[in-house]
Parts: sequence; C-alpha cells; structure tokens
Amino acid sequence: AAIIALVDAERDGSIIDRGLVKHCVELLEAMGMGSLDAYVSDFEDQLLVSSKEYYKRKSLEWVESDDTPTYLIKAERALDAEKARVSNYLNSASEPKLLRVCELEILELRETTLLEKDGSGCRALLQNDRAADLARMYRLFSRVPNGLPPMAQLVKAHVEAMGNDVITRREARLDAGEKDSNQDPGFVKELLALHDKYLGVVAEQFAGNSLFQKALKEAFVEFVNRDVGKFTNAELMSSFCDRILKSGGEKLSDEDVEAYLEKTVQLFSYLTDKDLFAEIYRNQLAKRLLNQRSASDDAERLMIGKLKLRCGSQFTGKMEGMLNDLAIAADHQADFDAALPGLLAAQPSASSDSAQPAVAPPEFAVQVLTTGYWPSFPAVDARLPPEIVACTTIFKTYYDKKNSKRRLSWMYALGNATVKGTFHQKPKAGATKPGPPKTFDFQIVTLQAVVLLALGADASATRQTWDYEAIRARVELPDDHLKRVLHSLACSKYKLLLKTPAGNTIKQSDKFKLNAGFSCPMRKVRIPMANLDESHNPKRVEEDRTVAIEAAVVRIMKARKTLDHQQLLAEVLSQLAFFRPNPKVIKRRIEALIDREYLERDPDTPNSYRYLA
Repeated sequence: AAIIALVDAERDGSIIDRGLVKHCVELLEAMGMGSLDAYVSDFEDQLLVSSKEYYKRKSLEWVESDDTPTYLIKAERALDAEKARVSNYLNSASEPKLLRVCELEILELRETTLLEKDGSGCRALLQNDRAADLARMYRLFSRVPNGLPPMAQLVKAHVEAMGNDVITRREARLDAGEKDSNQDPGFVKELLALHDKYLGVVAEQFAGNSLFQKALKEAFVEFVNRDVGKFTNAELMSSFCDRILKSGGEKLSDEDVEAYLEKTVQLFSYLTDKDLFAEIYRNQLAKRLLNQRSASDDAERLMIGKLKLRCGSQFTGKMEGMLNDLAIAADHQADFDAALPGLLAAQPSASSDSAQPAVAPPEFAVQVLTTGYWPSFPAVDARLPPEIVACTTIFKTYYDKKNSKRRLSWMYALGNATVKGTFHQKPKAGATKPGPPKTFDFQIVTLQAVVLLALGADASATRQTWDYEAIRARVELPDDHLKRVLHSLACSKYKLLLKTPAGNTIKQSDKFKLNAGFSCPMRKVRIPMANLDESHNPKRVEEDRTVAIEAAVVRIMKARKTLDHQQLLAEVLSQLAFFRPNPKVIKRRIEALIDREYLERDPDTPNSYRYLA
C-alpha cells in the first residue's frame, strides 16, 4: 500500500524517491525465487486495481471540465507517463497490463462521449481542420479494441454532409434561375478540392488506414451519384475533362493538366454509371479529334491510360482505337498526297456530259475512320458545290483502287473548311469611295461552306436576296441542320449573311443576302455552329448494358450450371463493375435468355435456373 501511495503521489505531480520504490520492487521479485508470483500477488494486482480507480476518477474529471482535444492531450501524457514509470522502477511484465487498464478507463469507456462532444468532437475537429488533434485521436483510439470503427463512421458522415452541401449549392443556383449547362467547372472543382482535402486527411492524420479509406469511398459514392438538374454528374465531369483537354479551354501548364486529370479520374472511380461517363467522354473525344481541337495528343493518351488503369482495356479499347485511327489516317493522307498528281493527270479535262472544264480540287485532307471505334454520327446529305464534289470524287477513285472491299460513307457534318472571302471595306470618314478590298480566312464546318459556296456562286451574289425555301432547294439540307447553319452565319458575332427581318431566330419566311460590307480586325475568323448532337445516346447506353448483363448471366451459369435466383442476382451485380443495374432489369434479361433457350427453370427446385449448353 505504501508503494502504491507513492505511485499515486507521482501521478499527481509529486517528486518521489524512485530509487526506494525500485529497491522495494526488486525485493518482491527476489522473494519469488526465480518467478514473479510474489511480485504479482503482493503488489501488481493491487497496483492494477488502484490504477483503475485512479484513472476512472481522473477521466470523469477531465471529461467534465475539458474539451476533447485537451482530454486527449492529458490521456496521451498519462499513457506515456505509465510507460516511463514501468521503465523507471516496475517490472517490465507489468507494462501491457498497466497500459491496458489505463486505456480501458481513459479511452475505451469514454470514447463515445469524446467522439460526439459538441463543439470539440471528431466532426468539429474535421470541420475546423485540426490536423494535430485528429492525428492524436487516431493514435489513441487505434490502441483500443474496435476503437476506430466509430471514428470512421463519424468521418464518413462528415464528408458526406460536406459533399451534399456542394450538391445542394448547385441545386440552389439552378432553382434561382441559373442556366443549366453541362459545363460547370466551378462545381467539379469544388468536388475535386473536397476529395483532395479528405484524401490528404486519411493519408496523413489517419495513416492511410483501410477503415478510413472505406469511409471516404462510401461517402463520395453517396453524393457523387446524386444528380441535380438536367445533366448528370458523369456528364459534368466528362465536360470538365473536355474543357481541360481542348485547345482554347482552360489555360493550364502540363503539370496542372495532369494533376486535374488524375483528380478527376479518382472522382470518376466513385461513379456507379461508369459506362455513361465513358460514352459521353468518347463522344467529346471524337469531336476534339475530328475538329482538331485537342490541345495535346500526349494529354489525351495520358487520360485514356489513367482510365485504363482503373477499369481495364475493355473500357478504353474504343478510345485507343480512335487515336490509332488518326495516326493511321496521317499515313493514308501521305500516300494520297503522293498519288494525287497522277490521279489529276489521269482525269479527263472536261466532264463527259458538259462542255465546262472539270473543277480542280482545292487543297484538302480526308480522315478515314473505322466505324466500330467511333460514336455513330447521323449521315447528313446535301447538294455539294463543284469544289467539294471534285475532292470527294478524286479521293474515292484513289480509295477504291487501294481497298476494293471497303465502302466509304461521307460524314459532311463532321468536316471543316477554310473559305477565303474578299470584301471591300467601308470608306474612311470624309471619303466617298470604299476602302481597298480585304481578304479573310473563314474557319467553318463543311455544311457552312456548302451554304456559302452555293450563295456566292453567281457573279451577282452580293446583290441577290434569297428566301429560305430557295436556299433549301439549292443546298438540299434537312431543316434542322439548315436552320443551324443559317443561324451561325446570320445571327452570330461575325455576320456573313444579312437577315430580313433582323432577329436571333431563323424562320422559313426570312430572307438572306451576303454581307458585302463585312469587316473584322482579324484576318482569320472562326465562325462556330451550334451542335444538335446529344452528348451521348441513351438508347445506345441501354443496349450496351443489356448485352453486358446477358453476357454476365451466361458466363456465370456456364461455370455454375445450376443456381438459384438470389445467388445469380448477387453474382451478376458483383461482376458488373461499370454500372449498377436494377435487379428488375436483370430479371427481365434472365427471362429473355430463357426465351432464347440459353437457360431453363429447374423443374425440381423453385426459383432456380439451369444452364443449357
């Protein structure tokens, strides 16, 4: 009892004669004649009981008077002091028993109170970025059996709440009247910053513990898949990547581009509809590549490589095929350029049914793409001007000679053209004559070029007025495409056509004429056109999912031969990594496979299926 009184006095801050206590302990050890029986029964057992009572009393005092960080500082000092005490004058065998008693009283029995304390508990520390206190909390509760799961649950709840706040702020902006768009870089950057922050907390304050990694993942899965507005989060993330990878988008260094792509792919990994992201990303990649708007081929391959690392080659196969197609297309173009002089020499000097000389093709390039890799674009037919007909004819002649068993389909809606236009400038102040002519290079899409060349073909084009129906008859474009083309040429910042009456909508009663007084300080003028295409084809996504579900069912049943419905459902869900289908959809696909005699119902066991070879 005297030794225990000295130990308690030292715990309370008094200075004791440690040498004396050490001699007493050595005497107890010697009494055991080679064993610790006397030490344990005469001293250690009472010390443990005394320590339990001491720290029970102290922990109750601390928990009442102190906030959680202060309590944990005291707890850590107490545990360090007990460890030093054993080293100074107790037998080393006492250390684990003594520390366990202390941990039980100071930490284990007070954990819930400490973690959930108002204003200073785990969530408050996360909210206020108290890194050192969070690290101490993790260190101490990792010493306690099952001490970390309650803490991980609070981390999950806090991160989820923070993420839902970001989603709710976007929802509030849309409700307040902000235009919904698939471009919301601020929103995506908020999500990336949130992920970056708590990824750092898990790595540094929680030592990368798997429980906290799981909590972070579950929290992000919960709100990243909560869509608000017309556009899904998958589409917003894909459009953010498009903005970064497109020339003229975000002005970033190569290091920043790579960092943003890595962070976006980390966020993408929480999406349940990964196949939807892939479809949207592939469509946007196609437009960047075909319109020569990709800022860097290396960055494109880097992004595809990151997606491949996360999801496998099946996920990115078509994207890689698109990039390879363009690399091969460059070789095809070089061969065609070499063969072009011979093809031109072999052409007749006049067309067979006209006395007019054949039109020499302008400088042009053709990209031959593999249908299977690229998104399915609708074919748009039009009456082409002679200049473009000359290009398509001579290339078809070349291609048919090289590839007799392949058929070319022309996608005019995806082409680009540079059209030169010469305009007399407005007379200077005080002058009566117009200024000298100025030539502009208009960077436009092929359909815009078709309309401009059709309207500018006559010598009197600058004076002639065309009504909508006459233009449609001349170019034979479908209404939805023609209206977009005319809108881009007559209603945009740079007006190559003048519209009567003026306005921002195209009607079939409108009249148009070439803007003879066109002026612009730049020589190269890009005239963009609104895009009618959807960011993705929902029907195609559903078809791909149907195929994936059926393939998974057949694969599982082929291996297992017989399986009940619930087991089959669970295995199919575990195999489908890129989306999470509704169990009712899986059931419908199973029914379809039974109808097509891939499976049959087991006549002997209800709710079971058998595989039919």
